[in-house]
Amino acid sequence: MRWYAPGGRHLNWHRLARRAAGADAVVLEQALHNLEAFPLLLRQSVGHLARRRGRPVAFWGHGRTFTKPQNRLETWGKEVLTRRGAWFFSYTDEGAAHVASRGFPRERITVVQNSIDTAALSETCDRARSPGTTEFAEAEGLRRQHDLTAGRTALFVGGLDAPKRIPFLLDTARRITEELPGFRLLVAGDGPARGLVEEAAARPGSGVIAVGRAVGRSVALLGAVSDIMLMPGRVGLCAVDSFALRTPIVTTAWPWHAPEFEYLADARNAVVSVDDPAAYATAVVTLLRDHKRLAALADACSRDASVYTVQNMAARFSKGILQMLSQFEAVGRRP
Repeated sequence: MRWYAPGGRHLNWHRLARRAAGADAVVLEQALHNLEAFPLLLRQSVGHLARRRGRPVAFWGHGRTFTKPQNRLETWGKEVLTRRGAWFFSYTDEGAAHVASRGFPRERITVVQNSIDTAALSETCDRARSPGTTEFAEAEGLRRQHDLTAGRTALFVGGLDAPKRIPFLLDTARRITEELPGFRLLVAGDGPARGLVEEAAARPGSGVIAVGRAVGRSVALLGAVSDIMLMPGRVGLCAVDSFALRTPIVTTAWPWHAPEFEYLADARNAVVSVDDPAAYATAVVTLLRDHKRLAALADACSRDASVYTVQNMAARFSKGILQMLSQFEAVGRRP
């Protein structure tokens, strides 16, 4: 890979020519900065013009830019590039709808429902909630260590960075603690805002507990002792984690969530609050006081955990690949 930075922007050049030459199709990230897309698309077009079986070039991506503002030129360029593809693999339904609205044939779009492998996370969390297991004993140790109260414990897990809106999170924890005695917020993660979290955790009565970076088994144990997940900033694949942990997300109607935010349904498997710290804190307190509603959200998370799996994603992707190859077997067929 070669990296260039004209005007402060990074452009990538992946050496794909040899691998692509022996492939029946090529699937690329939907991104303007990947320069290898352009010669591959050119070869696809030349093959069609010459009435030869072309090698289809497909794109895999969000469909549109979800997580940050984009200027008109960038938006236009991305849409033009995408329309040149033979197929589009979209993370979610919303991304697919956007691509179709910009002229890409709907019949050549596959929605994969982007996910990650949460099987181990789910299994470990379930054991940690089952008396008599080693994991249950470890979870009970966490409760004692951090003085956690069932029904009043929240979890944040992720990067401690700007997109996660850590100051908003800490402000909210302070407000909740003032209104709901015994509330604790477990903050698991690392990043530029780690100092802010540690400062908050050091203040008596803040309700914040800094547990550091957590992955795999540690996340499962933290989820097992938590009732909800607080994510006022960017929601992405943490939505899938919340389903696996049976720990509903409380988030905000913030405009820069990732595509997987689509998996959350307010009042069914999550709570989506007004984007204001006071309103968000009120939403959290109200939910934690309503045990019946909280249980219903957790049940919905459990059901959705079997929907958004890496196995289902792989099956949809495989089906889309086969459909694409079948459609473009005819000599000279244009995408």
